Amino acid sequence: MARIAYDEGDAAAFETNRHLSGDGLSAWREAVGRHLDPHPGQRLLDLGSGTGSWARAFTAWFHGVEVLAVEPSAAMRARSVYLPVIAGHAARVPVVDGVVDAVWMSTVIHHVPDLTAAAHELRRVVRPGAPVLIRSVFAGRHDGIGLVRFFPEAAAVLDTYPSVEDVEAAFAAAGFRTVALERVAQTTAASLPEAVAMLRRDAHTPLKLISDEAYDAGLVRLRNAAATEPGPVVDTLDLLVLR
Repeated sequence: MARIAYDEGDAAAFETNRHLSGDGLSAWREAVGRHLDPHPGQRLLDLGSGTGSWARAFTAWFHGVEVLAVEPSAAMRARSVYLPVIAGHAARVPVVDGVVDAVWMSTVIHHVPDLTAAAHELRRVVRPGAPVLIRSVFAGRHDGIGLVRFFPEAAAVLDTYPSVEDVEAAFAAAGFRTVALERVAQTTAASLPEAVAMLRRDAHTPLKLISDEAYDAGLVRLRNAAATEPGPVVDTLDLLVLR
């Protein structure tokens, strides 16, 4: 089971708060392009596609790439900006063996209850040598996440996420090896005031899992900083690539 339910409220918050644009998307297009080798007819599995923003981006970026969007949450599927999107999850991907040329998992890995089962399922569906690209915050590697500055209690939640080593071990058991681990800096918001205006607690797993008191205190810190600090909000996440 995922760490949060992703019910209608979560899906609505995610829809309004977690879609990158502009420079944020450009950074990921460049990073993904280094490992994906996109070409017409390529079939990419967007596993845990959420409200469809990444599936939509891939089809816009890479002409002729076919995206298979798979999402376990009915509320997320109902709000998807990309169609079709089908029900499924990391341990049960509803496709036949060996038909996937690449896998994309964005901020999903910490919701997977059995990493080894997921790795074996992906080994089943991908072609030999196909890359699995995992965009995530991993345990012990959250120093580039700006929200932690204002909500320090969120760091303890992030440290319960799988580590890079946890993921590598699970995928190694299914025959995958790591080929790259890089940090990608994305522009999350044009400014702190914009970040404040956009913030929805339900869209961020670490913020949902801290206490109400910790969240309220962090919100005060964020608003105070927004009143005095100019410039964009830049966060750094990891891209782990396995084959």
